[in-house]
Parts: sequence; structure tokens; C-alpha cells
Amino acid sequence: MRKFLKIVSLLYLIALIPVSMGFAAEPPKKIVIGVSKIVAHPALDAVEKGIQDELAAAKIAATFDLQNANGDIGTAASIANKFQSEKVTLAVGIATPTSQSLVNTLKDIPIVFSAVTDPVKAGLVPSLKGAKKPVTGVSDMTPVKQQIELLLKIKKIKRLGHIYTSSEENAVVLAGVVKQVCKELGLEYVETTVSKSAEVKQAVQAIIKRVDALYISTDNTVVSALSSIAEVAAKNKVPIMSADPSSAEKYPVLAAWGFDYYKMGRATGKIIVEILNGKKAEEIPTRFMTKTSDVDLLINLDVAKKLGVSFPKDVVKSANKVIENGKLSSK
Repeated sequence: MRKFLKIVSLLYLIALIPVSMGFAAEPPKKIVIGVSKIVAHPALDAVEKGIQDELAAAKIAATFDLQNANGDIGTAASIANKFQSEKVTLAVGIATPTSQSLVNTLKDIPIVFSAVTDPVKAGLVPSLKGAKKPVTGVSDMTPVKQQIELLLKIKKIKRLGHIYTSSEENAVVLAGVVKQVCKELGLEYVETTVSKSAEVKQAVQAIIKRVDALYISTDNTVVSALSSIAEVAAKNKVPIMSADPSSAEKYPVLAAWGFDYYKMGRATGKIIVEILNGKKAEEIPTRFMTKTSDVDLLINLDVAKKLGVSFPKDVVKSANKVIENGKLSSK
């Protein structure tokens, strides 16, 4: 009987112990960030790196599932389905096509887009002020008119060539802007379109004899084939004005003026941190890169020498990246 009473007393005492003391707490949920980029090239790779560095700086222990669609829309859709089935904590679309695939596929998973020119026209958000779905991000709408005006300061031209991807929403939007700017500046606009990067070299060859210069926008399919464009342009002594300074560090373009895509990645990472800390994605407006420090101007003195042109002193002074004798220096 005494033994029985001891057992009953022991059970009673156990019942009084708080659950938190009797059982181990649930381990924190693992944070998995799914990242889908349309293609690998220096600018988009820089966005990806910037995102990772920003989360590391915020001391957020996240696992990254890095995916590359290799310029294929079908692959972008498959990546989105993968993220949905694996229920990632948050998904990031780098560039318009991959962001569209995420928005069209994911349910109840926050989406952050980056390096998207016009998120409203792309159907990612109904307004730059916010969305009904958990979608937000960073736009890279580029200053097309200023870029072309800069080209005209360096070299007087009459005909401007432009290659863009007809199936990429941001590229089509920018093509319309380039066409309008050419009209305003009295330039003949010569365009050619591609559907994939393998077509870019042939497209450039088709128009190179009819243009005085080439303008390359933030078209990911075209930028990923910049080496082919530069090769054709160099043979025909045609200057290239690019909107992507990151890629221009590797390939011989005359000048490049545009966003620092690593900084864009850091800005994208800041949004991700806010969402992971409890802010609703749909309440965050689309953000833009507006600081002077967000923009880079790269000039290539080696290319200028081969083309027989020289940069005005004010352009040289304002450039924060200069390539000379094959070496890149930054101010």
C-alpha cells in the first residue's frame, strides 16, 4: 500500500510540472529562400550575391535554393513548381520572366522580385504602391534617354541599333522607350529581335552595317550574349552603349551607365529581412534605386582608342569605373 501511495504521489508531482519544463521546445522552423534567376550573367549574379550578403549581415541563418532557368520559360515554370511543392519560406525572382512564373504558380508564399523593369506591366503587382498578393520587390527601370545622350556626347551618330528579346516583357517595354527617345533626338532607330541568346550574334550581324552604334538595354537574354555582340561590333568598328556596367567590366563596350546590381541585391535583401521579421509583402511598395551611389558609369579607354574617339573631360571626370590597358580601376 505504501509503495502504491508513493507511485500516486510521484505521478501527481509530474502532473504539476509545467509542460515547458517537461518537454523540449520545438526547434525553430528552417528558413529556406528559393531564388530563381532567368539566366546567369554578371549583373544577375551580382543581385544573387547581394541578397545572400544582406541576409548574412542581418544575421539571418537561411538556406538558399539557387536555381537558374538558363533563359527558358518552361524551366522557370518548373522551378516555381519546385518551390511550391517544397514550400519554401520565401521565393525570389531575379528578372521578369522568373518573377512572372513565381507569381503565377505560388500560393501563400511571399514573393520578392528584383531587376524587373516594369512590375505593373509585367503583371506582378497591380500598383507600385502595393499588392493584394504577398508580392513586392525592386525595379531596375533604367534612364534610357540619359544613356543615349551620353553616347551622343562621345560620338555623333545618325542611326542607332537595338537588339531585344521579343518574349521578355521588360525588354519590350524598354524597346518602346528606346524608339521614342530616338525619335525625340532625331536618330534613326534600327531594331532586331531574338527569342534566345543563341540568336543574338546572327541578329547583330544582320543590322551591323546599317547602324552607327548599338544600344544594349537591361535585356537579360541579350546581355548574356554580350561577348558575341562585342565581337561583331569590334570587327565593324561600331561602338556599344550598355545599360549594364557589371557585364561591361568583362566585355569591350565603349561605355556603360546603369545600376550597381550588387547594391540592388542588397536592397532586395533588405526587403526579404523585413518580411522574415513579420512585415507583410503586400504592404511594401515597389522600391527603386534612386541614390547617386546606386549608379555606375564605366568607360573603356582601350575601346575608345580602337574606335578613334575620345571621351569629353566631364565624362572622364564623372566615370567611377575606367578600363585602360586592360585593367579596371574604380574611383
